[in-house]
Amino acid sequence: MQYLVATDSVHTTAAACDYLEDRLERDDRVDVVTVPAAEERDAEDAINVANARLLGQAEISTERLEGDGNPANAILAAANDRTADTIIIGPHAGTPDAGPEMGSTARRIIEGADVPVVVVPLSL
Repeated sequence: MQYLVATDSVHTTAAACDYLEDRLERDDRVDVVTVPAAEERDAEDAINVANARLLGQAEISTERLEGDGNPANAILAAANDRTADTIIIGPHAGTPDAGPEMGSTARRIIEGADVPVVVVPLSL
């Protein structure tokens, strides 16, 4: 199985890792991508969490993507390029001030994906 985790925060990454924990098999692959916005440090920390939590459970790769102002397009292109079987995202930016509703990037990914999209709940 090929998973694409799209994250912009440690909260989203942790929730994705929680979701994958019981599902991963050794021959699975997890590509963790982030599209840095204003806080590039958050993106780096998000990648570090994925490496720490998933190491040894599956093949892991990480990449920072260029979003050109549209992270949803970059994430959908990454899923297509990597032939992802499933995309895993958070419902919105993984920041404490984000509300409970679905964010615009998550909506665009769900609407544009050709594969299942799992939206993991965030515990902030």
